Amino acid sequence: MNRAERLGQEKILPLLVRFSIPAIVGMLVQALYNVVDRIFVGNGVGPLGLAGLTVAFPVMLVQMAFSMLIGLGATALISIRLGENRQAEAEQIMSNAVGMLILISFVFTVSGIAFLDPLMRLMGASDAVLPYARDYLSIILYGTIFQSIGFGLNHMIRAQGNPKIAMATMLIGAITNIILDPIFIFIFGWGVAGAAFATVLSQVVSAAWVLSFFLRGKSQLRLDLRQIHRIKWPVVLQIVSIGFAPFAMQLAGSLQNLVLNQNLAHYGGDLAISAMGIVFSVNTLFMMPMFGINQGAQPIIGFNYGAKNFDRVKQTLLYAALGATILSTLGFLATRFIPNQLTALFGRHDLELMDLAVQAMTTVMMFFPIIGLQIVGANFFQALGKPKKSALLSLSRQVLLLIPLTIALPRFLGLRGVFLAYPASDLVATMITLWFLRREFAGLDSQELEAVTLTPAPQSER
Repeated sequence: MNRAERLGQEKILPLLVRFSIPAIVGMLVQALYNVVDRIFVGNGVGPLGLAGLTVAFPVMLVQMAFSMLIGLGATALISIRLGENRQAEAEQIMSNAVGMLILISFVFTVSGIAFLDPLMRLMGASDAVLPYARDYLSIILYGTIFQSIGFGLNHMIRAQGNPKIAMATMLIGAITNIILDPIFIFIFGWGVAGAAFATVLSQVVSAAWVLSFFLRGKSQLRLDLRQIHRIKWPVVLQIVSIGFAPFAMQLAGSLQNLVLNQNLAHYGGDLAISAMGIVFSVNTLFMMPMFGINQGAQPIIGFNYGAKNFDRVKQTLLYAALGATILSTLGFLATRFIPNQLTALFGRHDLELMDLAVQAMTTVMMFFPIIGLQIVGANFFQALGKPKKSALLSLSRQVLLLIPLTIALPRFLGLRGVFLAYPASDLVATMITLWFLRREFAGLDSQELEAVTLTPAPQSER
């Protein structure tokens, strides 16, 4: 059975499982980049090192945001074009995407290095934390082009129906990072700079692996490196319009982290920033599998939407939402039953830090079971090529709700108000997402009924 037959005819649940499991593994591996850095830095450097990585994190979110803007936008567009059997256009989209990834990476690296210290101050770095943040981020910025190429092209591999290859890319990079982190931090004694070197070298390995896949002719789509400088702006605008939702979500995450760090510094000092760094790491470990389900569902939704198989589109969303909800519920239960064990991964030497991290984690993830539906719902509209709705739903949780609450609640509740802003925004954003999904399902039902009425045909096997 070829790719089109699999995406258009195979039963949805096994198809989604087969596409999602490699993506889930890949996203968990992606999470390990930052989480492993924080674990080793927390144990090898201490709370100030953790705070340094935490204040650097918003800039890294912006770095990934531009990779998502081009990589995920191109991936969704490629999936739709392949569903429409327009391979030449899919190849043109990929070539333009690679050219834009290289251009944006160069601009981002130069700008970040030029304004490094002011950026770190803006992100909440105190005099004590600034040297750690500077040592870490200055090295990370030089690896931007490798991060962008590895991340962007890897999603295009998945769009062609090769989730196992995409998973291998992530595994190779993460294993490299895990091996190098303790060597550079503990044996060489490089501290936070060692964690950064390990991350960049692992990104170099991932980027080389991805490029070799395309250049060795293993890909369904052909990548001609001689064409990547011939950027066609109408194609780029299409990519950007579809990729804007995840881009906006990552930018929102960076802005939210900026506001958060400033409030944490004001109400809790460097210790609160370090504690929230631990919470982010634990949160990421449970969130990334949900993004993996999104990635597994996206080519199925995009292909069948392009082919006008609306019943399969709806089935894919429902199964994806169920899977994400199961994962988010498991994450919630872990934070209720083993919070001390989770925080202890990042160092046992500072009991005050561990106690604050447990308090923050149990509050921040109070409504975590409903997050899966919100994340899958926002991605659903991106896969349909409806970036405005996807962007609105993505931004509703991290900007429209979370940032105002992060500013307002601490004025009355202090540091606990910073933590409570998260569950409050999770609840409201999920309710908004449900409303949009109900309207979209009604629209798909109408289109399907109209298609059956005008051109009756046997339904494909599900």
